[in-house]
Amino acid sequence: MLRKISAPSPAVSASRRSADALDRSLMERVVARDLRAFEALYRIYHPRLDRFLGLVTPRPTIVEEALNDTMLVVWRRAATFSGECKVSTWIFAIAYRTALKALRGHDEPVEEPDADHLAAEGGGPEQRRSESEVRAALARALAGLSHEQRSVLVLTYFHDLPYAEIALIVGCPEDTVKTRAFHGRRRLRALLAGEPEDWL
Repeated sequence: MLRKISAPSPAVSASRRSADALDRSLMERVVARDLRAFEALYRIYHPRLDRFLGLVTPRPTIVEEALNDTMLVVWRRAATFSGECKVSTWIFAIAYRTALKALRGHDEPVEEPDADHLAAEGGGPEQRRSESEVRAALARALAGLSHEQRSVLVLTYFHDLPYAEIALIVGCPEDTVKTRAFHGRRRLRALLAGEPEDWL
């Protein structure tokens, strides 16, 4: 279920460097209050943040609110971006803190993810059902993790971020990120296997 992260190929590394350069260029223009640059940055980050926030919190109402609040902070505080980290790290850190703040302020029941929404397009009915069941099981298992563990695993496995960047995003030491990933994987494995939680 979980994959090992290997060293990126030269083509992937070049692609990431190109994306980082584009992000920096857009941020420079956003600092200068270029609305078109902000719209381009929004289009780039909306799907990534939607996916990240959707996996960090199972509450759909919080996802859209946190996403919009994140991009509003990016617009308003663009001049505070120091360039010490990647633009993506800065934006994901804002999204993470915004989601945590929103989670503290909401006390609504958690809805189960819609299995039809989680099912992949294409394939036969058996394949779609199987994929839907796997995704639903993964969503339930992720919901069983603490938000700290869930965030680290989502950033690691769904966004391919290294531990050093995740540490910047969640605001803790890299060793703490590694510990959260270790315990999160262990707990996730147990939840997916249906093992009792009392020993976790």
